[in-house]
Amino acid sequence: MKIALIGATGQVGSRILAEALQRGHQVSAIARHADTLAPRAGLTPVALDVADSGKLAAALAGQDAAIVSVKYSVVDARPILKAIEQAGVPRVLVVGGAGSLQVAPGVDLVDTPEFPAPYKEEALAAREILRLLRAGTALDWTLVSPSALLVPGERTGKFRIGGDQLLADAQGNSRISIEDLALALVDELEAPKHSRQRFTVGY
Repeated sequence: MKIALIGATGQVGSRILAEALQRGHQVSAIARHADTLAPRAGLTPVALDVADSGKLAAALAGQDAAIVSVKYSVVDARPILKAIEQAGVPRVLVVGGAGSLQVAPGVDLVDTPEFPAPYKEEALAAREILRLLRAGTALDWTLVSPSALLVPGERTGKFRIGGDQLLADAQGNSRISIEDLALALVDELEAPKHSRQRFTVGY
């Protein structure tokens, strides 16, 4: 499959890149400093500013799917989604945040008093992207939210899939490794089960 990965040099994007290449996909790795990526089979680095929706749309032409993994408090995702639509990419997968997951009926994690202040701006920005997608778009989208704690770790392949509720284990811990998040996302890419939906991943 031909995949455009937007944000390929980030902490999450780099794991998604590794997972997709490992499975034999052809990946156009799009990032401002994509030229710093080590050469690998199947990898085409595309260095550009994703805020330029015209150049981005040109880079996306002919791709089977696009994956968006950016920091939403810094990067405006709306021009990115516009470029994906303009390029006629059939499918888009978006890496969202945990803050929009519900911890009680009608209560999002980001709105709870104990939500860490340093992460709130990013969580709110990521929630807006989910709301934007749900409000209506021509794109065939899927958004994946990680568990509350997303950290580098092992690729275990042993995790649970959920919907809009925050997943936690028996001790109340909500976590997932970046490697397993990438695995779950590429699984969804290869075998879609959440068209126009959000899903979450956790242990």
